[in-house]
Amino acid sequence: MDLLPVGRFGPKALTEKLGTITRMLPDGSVGFLRGTCRKDSSANDDDADDVLAIAHGHRHRHHHHHHAEGDDRVPRGAEDGEDEIDLSRFASEKEARAYFKRKLAIFEASMMTPVAANRRLAVRKLELEGGFGEPYGSSVGDSVGPMIDELDCIPPRQLLMYLVRMGSFTSAPQIKNVDYQDDKLEITDGMSVPDLVDYCRIARGDERPQLVKRKFLKPIDRLNGSDLTDGFKMLQLDSISKTSLSFAACSEPSATATQLRIFQWNMLSQTLGMHNDGFVRCPLEALTWECRRYQVIEEIVQNDPDIICLQEVDHFKFLQKILSTQNYEGVFFPKPDSPCLYINGNNGPDGCAVFYKKDRLEMVNHFTRVLEVWRVQSNQVAIAAVLRTLDTQQEFCVTTTHLKARKGALLSKLRNEQGKDLLYFIDGVAENRPVILCGDFNAEPIEPIYSTVLNYKPLGLASAYSDLLAEESQDENNQNALNTVVERSGERCSRSSIGSAHSATDDCGLSNGVRTKAEQSAAYEPPYTTWKIREEGEVCHTIDYVFYSKDKLTVKNCLMFPSGEEIGVDRTPSFQYPSDHFSLVCDIELKPASDASQSDVCSTIPNHQL
Repeated sequence: MDLLPVGRFGPKALTEKLGTITRMLPDGSVGFLRGTCRKDSSANDDDADDVLAIAHGHRHRHHHHHHAEGDDRVPRGAEDGEDEIDLSRFASEKEARAYFKRKLAIFEASMMTPVAANRRLAVRKLELEGGFGEPYGSSVGDSVGPMIDELDCIPPRQLLMYLVRMGSFTSAPQIKNVDYQDDKLEITDGMSVPDLVDYCRIARGDERPQLVKRKFLKPIDRLNGSDLTDGFKMLQLDSISKTSLSFAACSEPSATATQLRIFQWNMLSQTLGMHNDGFVRCPLEALTWECRRYQVIEEIVQNDPDIICLQEVDHFKFLQKILSTQNYEGVFFPKPDSPCLYINGNNGPDGCAVFYKKDRLEMVNHFTRVLEVWRVQSNQVAIAAVLRTLDTQQEFCVTTTHLKARKGALLSKLRNEQGKDLLYFIDGVAENRPVILCGDFNAEPIEPIYSTVLNYKPLGLASAYSDLLAEESQDENNQNALNTVVERSGERCSRSSIGSAHSATDDCGLSNGVRTKAEQSAAYEPPYTTWKIREEGEVCHTIDYVFYSKDKLTVKNCLMFPSGEEIGVDRTPSFQYPSDHFSLVCDIELKPASDASQSDVCSTIPNHQL
């Protein structure tokens, strides 16, 4: 039996659910790119036989490209009739969860055998040598070896269906509330950034602590060389550096480079943070929306970003209303089965959002996608927005996503499959435009997904923070910027020491004594982007990233992270910071585009399979 979309147990017939991938235009019209994309559905017999034939090593000569129209195969595991059970046999939801946890443990143990490990390493080597440029399932000539090995790692279908919606797996019905809790909020239009920050501080209470102070890696004030930390001064100085670049509106691309500030943040879902995440050291009052909502706005606007990428958004209307006073416009895409919808008092589903400043950018179009794993829709989503600068008329693609959480070898594999689907999606939307990919990947740099992103040749992505920190560390005149980050205040947070999900021996590449691209990049990532204390213990690691097209963009600056002493012993969230993740802020410069490269970019529907 399949799991019902609302998590009920028992032998009831499933009505097939069809999803759509839509193309949203600035005028609000919709063009459908794809008609069928299943969620919680079983494969038909022919499709199941096709997959099984490949899994048993038989050659299958009529593969379609990944995600071709109407290709909705759902894997059924290594054996036909895998031991799927009637979930109505369980007396409680707790028993059902325990059953799937045992199944997960057994499957992960099977992945750790020497034969399976060698097979995965061989597949990984082929991917790296081939540049991860071909969709999984496609073959060159008659070779289907990589496909066979990939399918060997696919969990049984019933376990897979549990995994993709693990966070919302419950026997309770959905509570389908809408985003309504901020409808009565009134705010004055035309406020300046300092005025809005003051408004937020007063609204949440002057007696409460201010947000944690942070610094940019490089001095903002290029005129006198000082490194100012006061928020308003940083904003004023930086606005000079950005606006002095040439803002004359024209139809022809300017030869002057345009610099944009990118803001990436998992802002913490209000419903999940308050009722589900178990932040045992955070005062209950600090988790209330009345306290958090103004801190969230303050954290965003004091950094004066041009583009805002957010995850775990379940108060989009509030953000839309407040940020519109600063000339931002945004789009939102919810998770199809958000865990928020199973919690009383929710404000609707959580999802991803992208905002952009209308006085600097315009949206050409944007696309949304429910990410798939082994041709099954997961519960994670992505937004890809094609934006155009008003001054230079350059187009680029900004994408945000939030991959599956939880520890374990199989969950790491699942995230990697989501990442592959994400990269194919971006490739089709970007069409040779520069790409900025932001998100909470729920994966440390030693996980396969990190290497997969960096080795996907069509996009040529690199990590913004890693590249800038590596550059600073190699500057002989710099006072060891990397040690300032990693050992700030004499305190080092090792990825493998506190709540780390993986060790350095994990399957993330083939080094053989020589560092891979991913290993070199991982060495310069910040020591943490999230630091929290939950019931199971303290967690401090790097799982949030800003990736960029290295040959088309240049990273100029980035906002650094507070030390453990500055964060406080109770970590985050807290009265000093409204989320368990820190925001990532990067200044990225678009390299002047030649007439030839501009002519290659078109704003039509992508021809890549979505």
